[in-house]
Amino acid sequence: MTQTIRTLIVDDEPLARKGLLVRLSEFPNIEVVGEASSGREAVTLIASLKPDLVFLDIQMPGWNGFDVLKELKSTAEHMPFVVFVTAYDQYAIRAFEVRALDYLLKPVDDARLSQAIEKVSAANMPELENEQQQKLFQLVSEMSGADCEEILKHLAEGGELTNTSQYPEHIAIKDSGEITRVAINAIEWVEAAGDYMCIYTGTETHILRRTMKELEQELNPRLFQRIHRSAIVNLEQVTKLCSRQNGEYHIVLNNGKELKVSRSYKDRIKQLVLGS
Repeated sequence: MTQTIRTLIVDDEPLARKGLLVRLSEFPNIEVVGEASSGREAVTLIASLKPDLVFLDIQMPGWNGFDVLKELKSTAEHMPFVVFVTAYDQYAIRAFEVRALDYLLKPVDDARLSQAIEKVSAANMPELENEQQQKLFQLVSEMSGADCEEILKHLAEGGELTNTSQYPEHIAIKDSGEITRVAINAIEWVEAAGDYMCIYTGTETHILRRTMKELEQELNPRLFQRIHRSAIVNLEQVTKLCSRQNGEYHIVLNNGKELKVSRSYKDRIKQLVLGS
C-alpha cells in the first residue's frame, strides 16, 4: 500500500461521517477522497475512486454494509481494505474477531481508530492485501438475506451462513407480445392502478398485470417499502421526508416526484428514511 492511504467514508448519518472525517484529519497518511451516504453510492464511488481503505457502516437503509460487499464481489474490479463501523456492540466484537476483520464501534474511540489505521498502514505487502480480500470474500459467500443483527449474531457464534436470498435481480414484464426484463434496482417507485401496476424506472413506465402483494414478495424489504396502500418506493431514491401542517407526510424522490405517505406507514417510513 502507498504511503498515503486514500480513504472513503460510508455512513448514512451525516454527523457520523463528519465526526470520522474530523478524527481522520489528524492522521497525516490518511487522505479522505470521498464520502458516501448510502450503499449504492458507496459501490459507485469505490469503482470510480478506487480507495485503499473504506470505513463501512453496517446499518444503512436500502443496501447495508454487507450488501455493499456482495455487490463489490460480483461487479467491482477493486476491493479495498475494509474497516467495519457498527453500533451492534453485543455481537460485533466477537463476530469480527472470529473472522480477523477490523471494526470500530460507535461512537468511534480514538485509540481504536489509531489501531485500525496502524494495521492498514502495516499491511503493505501484496500477500497481506490478498489475505484480507479473501476474508471479505469468505464473509460474503456465507451471508444470507437476514438483517444485520442476525448476520452478526450468527458470525459471533461461529456459524456458517448460507446464501438464501430470495430476491431476484430482474422481473419479467409482458406487454403486447413482448417480454421486457427490468432490473429491480432500477425501479424508482410502483403505483397500483386497478388490476395492474405502473412501474417507474427513470424515463420509462412499465405496466405489470399482477397484484401489489405478489410484487412485494419479490422485492427486498430493506430496499423497497410500501408508503401507501397503492404505492411502493425504492428507499435509495428518497431524498426528503416532509411533514405538512395538517399532519400528513410526503416523500420526495431524486427525480422530484412527491408521494404521500399514509398514516399507517408513516412511522415505519420515518424510521427507515431518517434512522430515528
